[in-house]
Amino acid sequence: MFYDIIVVGGGHAGCEAVNMAAKLGKKVALITINKKNIADMPCNPSIGGTAKGIIVREIDALGGLMGIVADKSHFQIKMLNSAKGPAVQSLRAQVDKIVYPKIMLEYLESYSNLDIIEGIVEELIVENKVVKGVILEDKTIINAQAVILTTGTYLKGNILIGSENTPGGPHGEKRSNYLSECLKKQGFNIQRLKTGTPPRIQKDSIDFSKLKEEKGDDEYHTFSFDLEPTYKINEQQKCYLLYTNQLTHQIINENLTKSAMYGGYVEGIGPRYCPSIEDKLVKFKDKERHQLFLEPESIYYDEWYLQGFSTSMPRDIQEKMVHSLEGLEKAKITKYAYAIEYDAIDPLQLNFSLETKIIENLFTAGQINGTSGYEEAASQGLIAGINAVNKLNNIEPLILKRNEAYIGVLIDDLVIKGTNEPYRMLTSRAEYRLLLRHDNADLRLRKIAYKYHMINEQQYQKLLTKENNITKLLNELKTIKIKIKASEKEKFTKYNLEFPNDSISLYQYLKRPTVNLKDLCEIYELNYQKEVIEQVQIMVKYEGYINKAQKEATNLLKIEEKQIPLDIDYQKIKNLATEARQKLEKIRPKNLGQASRISGVNPVDISLLAIYLKKEYNK
Repeated sequence: MFYDIIVVGGGHAGCEAVNMAAKLGKKVALITINKKNIADMPCNPSIGGTAKGIIVREIDALGGLMGIVADKSHFQIKMLNSAKGPAVQSLRAQVDKIVYPKIMLEYLESYSNLDIIEGIVEELIVENKVVKGVILEDKTIINAQAVILTTGTYLKGNILIGSENTPGGPHGEKRSNYLSECLKKQGFNIQRLKTGTPPRIQKDSIDFSKLKEEKGDDEYHTFSFDLEPTYKINEQQKCYLLYTNQLTHQIINENLTKSAMYGGYVEGIGPRYCPSIEDKLVKFKDKERHQLFLEPESIYYDEWYLQGFSTSMPRDIQEKMVHSLEGLEKAKITKYAYAIEYDAIDPLQLNFSLETKIIENLFTAGQINGTSGYEEAASQGLIAGINAVNKLNNIEPLILKRNEAYIGVLIDDLVIKGTNEPYRMLTSRAEYRLLLRHDNADLRLRKIAYKYHMINEQQYQKLLTKENNITKLLNELKTIKIKIKASEKEKFTKYNLEFPNDSISLYQYLKRPTVNLKDLCEIYELNYQKEVIEQVQIMVKYEGYINKAQKEATNLLKIEEKQIPLDIDYQKIKNLATEARQKLEKIRPKNLGQASRISGVNPVDISLLAIYLKKEYNK
């Protein structure tokens, strides 16, 4: 068998990778252990979240599937941080764990040039440091021009519950036993990471009367720029808020040594920003309680997810912990919490295209690169998919900058800084987060997507229409003056708007904190779509801040333009710190901007490097 591209692993990274490769006409094989687990959600039943929701919008802007499938399968959706500024707002949807994978599989199976093969990849076929295909566990050989590894937590996965250590992937599936050893022999640095999941609770054993309801928003939202909402606002499923208490904390503290993590049974390093409940208690001893959520996993079965209660305690201790929570005194645990540790590669061994530095035409995406989360994985899968296609077509890779997308921040952080714990995207990681908003992902990325044929002509024309309408509305706001007369004042009073003392443009008036552009559009009969009004309001109200951020981004790009030759000999740069020299040689940054973000490379080192480049290369 021969394919253009093989994708190993059918999780969120793998789905986006095969979608992009197949969409662009390549003959693709998706190799997965179990076809039923394609687009599986082994942890939380949600898509999006703080910063993550913006990544989903970026995936959609670039022609990916996650946003579309989430829109078609969720039963609750809300805008997080809606009371705060636009830089930190993002969507989060409660997604049906049965429906989401089903819809994703339907999309993938619609490609005639995509074959889905069940099997476990045991070894890579590598000739002269170029990947040529894979060998399955049953010794089947499948050849390809490029391979994308999206193996999730299946590389030597171990399930940990207390002192129990069971080899396997999520849900007790078979694991990949030999692929990480193959990668190690090829020269990859392998690290051991850990993540976990909380217990699932049977619905009819929960006393919901003791819990606080958490409803979806009363206005419509979509992740996708191409879909209209199809759900009914009043029929959204409820989630529930609850808290740990003193008894919960006492049970955990008295049994800490029985947990896999604190009992010394864990090798891997866990995620700092999504810790287990026992880890929260150890690190935040001053907190009297911790917030938890009960979330339905599907409308087709009665298991509820106890968000925030991830643990690796033994089963009997988990029973006591759950029963200590208000509303769960009689709860029945249908699936016990567990930790899972797995192998991952050192992301410092990646290029920005997500092609590995060690083996040509081998790409990696998702948790194998040290990240945590469905959204982070999916975004890498999309980038790996398009860049595998670009590599085969002799086209320059798609590399998103830090001021262009959260996806750019994510990959830049991995390749430049590396990680020794599961990396999770946060708004604080993006220095240009006011530019990287939920509302403008299409304006930022769709022209890039069109250049690489990731979206179609209809999607592109829709973008141009939106841009045109934004320009038209901005011009109208600058042109229309508020007339100081009684009839005009009456209109403003109707909307509880303060009437100005002098005739000013609507553009100037909109800068007032209490003024909403939607009201002005109704007063002056300006007929524009909701998304256009939203975009213009942000552009006007945050104009000064946005201009400042854009100026800073422009200055960054000037540094990024100062290229570093690939054959540079760092040993020849006098007075360069030893750590800086070692890091620069290992990572081989392409420009001064990337070099400046490497941990252990200080401003003095950058200055010395800049002087050397100017002297030796006239750069």
